[in-house]
Amino acid sequence: MPYTILLVDDDTEFRQEFKDLLEEYNVIEASNGQAALDILNSPNTVDLVILDVMMPGLKGTEVLKQIKSRYPDLSIIISTAYSSKDVAIESLRAHADDYLEKPFQVHRAKAVIRRLLEGKLLDDDSKGIIEKVKAYTERNFQKNVSLNDVASFVALSPKYLSRLFKAATGTGFNEYKIELKINKGKELLRTTALNINQITDELGYLNTESFIRIFKKVTGETPTEFRARRS
Repeated sequence: MPYTILLVDDDTEFRQEFKDLLEEYNVIEASNGQAALDILNSPNTVDLVILDVMMPGLKGTEVLKQIKSRYPDLSIIISTAYSSKDVAIESLRAHADDYLEKPFQVHRAKAVIRRLLEGKLLDDDSKGIIEKVKAYTERNFQKNVSLNDVASFVALSPKYLSRLFKAATGTGFNEYKIELKINKGKELLRTTALNINQITDELGYLNTESFIRIFKKVTGETPTEFRARRS
């Protein structure tokens, strides 16, 4: 699921151009500060706000303060023209996470956005959480452990854990779980005399056909072929 960015700017053309540059994200638009606050105060999935400081009506700096007061963990990037650079500095002091100067340099803009969305996830506490998730999943590899199960185990929302896990490991939780089972299957094929049906039961698959199909998809060969090449 892509990250959601709230883009707050009174320039319709700018919003469309910038939205086109951020096609890998889900971008929600707001034309003024009050509209942005209304969106954030309603049920939403916003991960990052890009906020223009020079807008009619509610000042961007005031919007920033309100957002940070209500949602202190929500990342905010201030966008500003060169002529209002002092305002951007003031905004950073008011706890904006970074700022972008108009006209945006595409590479810098994307790098700042990526850093705030993904890099902040990987602090020491988060690394510990990932290790707990891996250990829990490995201990219960025979069971149909879901993302909801492990999220409950580490007291996080499934959506947040999914992003955290992918940022830390480079793979999705379901892909990791499949790889873990297949590696366990390879070990059993190499080191035991269990037949394919017995290995299927050991791994917790509902039926042998499912195990064979997934094993071949991941490894490029059937379990029988894998065992024959190592006998």
